[in-house]
Amino acid sequence: MTERDALNHHVEADEEVEQQRRALSWNEAKKPFLLSVAAATALVLAVLAGYWLGQPKYPSDDSVDAGFARDMSSHHAQAVNMSMVVRAKDVANDVKTLAYDIATTQENQRGQMMGWLQQWDLPLAVSGERMAWMKKTGHNHAGLPQGQMLLPDGRMPGMASTAQLRQLENSDGKAAEILFLQLMIVHHRAGVDMAKAAQSSGDQPRVVRLARSMVEGQSGEINLMTDMLKKRGATPWPAAS
Repeated sequence: MTERDALNHHVEADEEVEQQRRALSWNEAKKPFLLSVAAATALVLAVLAGYWLGQPKYPSDDSVDAGFARDMSSHHAQAVNMSMVVRAKDVANDVKTLAYDIATTQENQRGQMMGWLQQWDLPLAVSGERMAWMKKTGHNHAGLPQGQMLLPDGRMPGMASTAQLRQLENSDGKAAEILFLQLMIVHHRAGVDMAKAAQSSGDQPRVVRLARSMVEGQSGEINLMTDMLKKRGATPWPAAS
């Protein structure tokens, strides 16, 4: 073998060793590289999943939660109005105290429900038929035919009529006390029916919690007002009133 052939042989041997070294280096590096890629992919997927799972799921416009928030807000508004009217009159302190409690409690609850609607990016006003949400729950209003959610004149159950509100404004003393208590018992009965429907069928935990507190609070006030009427020689109106 000539010196040149020997040199070429050594060069070829060196190239073969280098190729083997490169192949070995890639095989050694490939596994941790692939593991790193897999780990990075899993991390990205986990972040994306956490992002989507972490997004709040707000109620739809026709949901029980939204319908209850809208209709109960309107229902509460009249209770607050009647309470403020009677508080301005010459009535007994126990009626004034009750009216104050009802007004402050229900105005606070109205604020919560209107705030939810804004957070859910839903309109505050009712666009369709009032009480349509309650038909979905299987609940019904006491004193009304099954499936009927509104009074014949279109009022929500429990809501005082224009004539009744005018009568309350024009009354005073014991007459105002009795009329207020009778109107508010009817109002609370319907409110409890609505709250029970939302408590059993609402999806939002905070809606369910508030509805439960309404059932408990207004049921207790119905019992209190019934006793207050009895002391005044009067009784609540029947459920069909």
